[in-house]
Amino acid sequence: MDPFLEKHWGDVHHRLVQYACDAIQPCLPDDLRARVEERVFVESEPARVRQVIPDVSVSEIHEPSPVFCSGDKTTGAGVAEPLVFELSDSPVTEGYIEIRERSGGKLITVIEFLSPSNKAGGAGQEKYLEKQAEVLQSDASLVEIDLVRAGQRVLALPVDQIPIPHRNDYLACISPGWKRNRRELYPMPLRRRLPILPIPLRRHDTPAQLDLQPLIDQVYAAGRYDDLDYASELQPALPPEDKLWIGQLLKALPSSVVGTEK
Repeated sequence: MDPFLEKHWGDVHHRLVQYACDAIQPCLPDDLRARVEERVFVESEPARVRQVIPDVSVSEIHEPSPVFCSGDKTTGAGVAEPLVFELSDSPVTEGYIEIRERSGGKLITVIEFLSPSNKAGGAGQEKYLEKQAEVLQSDASLVEIDLVRAGQRVLALPVDQIPIPHRNDYLACISPGWKRNRRELYPMPLRRRLPILPIPLRRHDTPAQLDLQPLIDQVYAAGRYDDLDYASELQPALPPEDKLWIGQLLKALPSSVVGTEK
């Protein structure tokens, strides 16, 4: 996993969901179908830093009129005028995958690729947790794939139950629908190839195989992310040992590959 992709997660997320749906479709039994679904929410809390943003965001700044600087000649006091901002509560659309029986029948499995908005609080997190609770209260399976380092964990597994050595790893959490209290945790360390995840279907079905690494490679190539700025700082910062490891990898690459954004 390339942690620098997180800076473009809106685009990366859309591609991941679609590519994963395309990859899993031929692995399903004849009577099951994978479909991309969407949820929409408005992140309107002005004090919260938006982690998922619309394609284009425009704000208008009205400069103060000259009277702001001239002052009141009778009192010597300046007349206060505000800087005016027009805020836009743009809707955010997030995709996820549902596997259902043919013709929109029974829900079998939900596959979620987490976004920064799911982990940063606010409406995005609330919507995600609502969906998570809805699935966990049914007999459908839930697959959560967290390839985002920023924010707090919202997997269907309490953070204190995640082994300490894996709390900073990328993680996948699988909750089989027929074992409602079971959680299968798949740590995905930064330095290793992303794994093949077994996607649970029905109890009698063989799990479908979802190979994450080719999906990320496809995202990187199709999104033309050869222009990533590898000289920029990551937020949150990498542990020193991982930062050193990435630095060594970058030194071994041609300068044309490690170019920085202008």
